[in-house]
Amino acid sequence: MNGSPAAAENLRAGKFRLYGWLVGAILFFDILTKYIVQRTLILHRPVEVIGDYFRLTYIFNPGAAFGLHLGPYSRTIFLVLTVGAVIFLFQWYRSTPPDDRLRLVAIASVTGGAIGNLIDRIRSERGVVDFLDVGIGTLRWPVFNIADIAVTTGAVLLAISLWREEQGFKPDES
Repeated sequence: MNGSPAAAENLRAGKFRLYGWLVGAILFFDILTKYIVQRTLILHRPVEVIGDYFRLTYIFNPGAAFGLHLGPYSRTIFLVLTVGAVIFLFQWYRSTPPDDRLRLVAIASVTGGAIGNLIDRIRSERGVVDFLDVGIGTLRWPVFNIADIAVTTGAVLLAISLWREEQGFKPDES
């Protein structure tokens, strides 16, 4: 594109659409799946989807990733940390060039997932609704949800984006 004001405005609008739609889609699917789980599954009773390898197990996680718990103040601490992270991520989004789509997708993914789990923490003292359960027998990954997938995927993409920047790649290079 040329350097005209209209071209710059189109880039900014595209940047906002990408960020907004991705954050919105993650929130929509996270909230929808948690709603369905809470209406259809019984707390702590696994439902096999692909044998014992993939189950749906409705639980509440009062801590953070991998069940990290900080005692009686966990909810408050994780609420404050999440709000701070979302503010930081939004500022990072604002300073990211419109043509750095990988970084924008990464930031939007982490933001959408963080907000999805933040909503759960605000709504319930019991914690975040988790339900995706993978493993074999007693060797299981901690139960997780759509928001967790978004945060993890976004974090990996962000690491790739930062590595590429360090290596001197330009955003529009493949």
